[in-house]
Amino acid sequence: MAFATGLVATLALPSYAVDPNRIGDADVNGVAVSDTGEQHVAAGQDVVTAKLRRDQFVATSSATLLRREYATQFSSYSGPSAADYVKAYVSNPAHPAFSLDAVYNTGLQYRGVPYVFGGADPSGFDCSGFIMFVYAQYGVSLPHSVHAQDGIGTPISEADAQPGDVVIFNDDSHDGFYAGNGMILHAPYPGARVRVQKLWTSNVHFVRFGI
Repeated sequence: MAFATGLVATLALPSYAVDPNRIGDADVNGVAVSDTGEQHVAAGQDVVTAKLRRDQFVATSSATLLRREYATQFSSYSGPSAADYVKAYVSNPAHPAFSLDAVYNTGLQYRGVPYVFGGADPSGFDCSGFIMFVYAQYGVSLPHSVHAQDGIGTPISEADAQPGDVVIFNDDSHDGFYAGNGMILHAPYPGARVRVQKLWTSNVHFVRFGI
């Protein structure tokens, strides 16, 4: 009988076996017991809360890699100046053969060169310095000035303009190579690099050199 009574008493205990003498206290494992028989986990003072944040994936864009390549390629330029190219062409006029396509394709080689005010070689170009340097490689000597380049070019219509011809802003503030389809290849402004982009104004005219 005593055994049966003890068995019933054991079965009557909750499955988590609350010790009634420890209600309200935290046991050695950090488990607190309320007077209703519920258990609550209590963190010790030495527990540090972890700060979580979303993982961020950062990749270097192809444009950035291209800019780095250009910067490495042209930053230490020590080759011929525009004047040197003109002199070399005079002594050997058959090299290279002049054409507007050839001029334009040569200009494309300098995409990514940084804009430098007064610059006239691949370590840095301003707008008219870029035109001057490229044309010099075909024996065409141009001044380093938008206004002066405008004054000696042969005016042509937009309909007749081809890649390699020169786009000049009507106020002589800027020029660049016409790239066809309403686009311009140019050295834009400080902080930018030689690039092809859409012409953003219609206040321009076109001139031709070398022909």
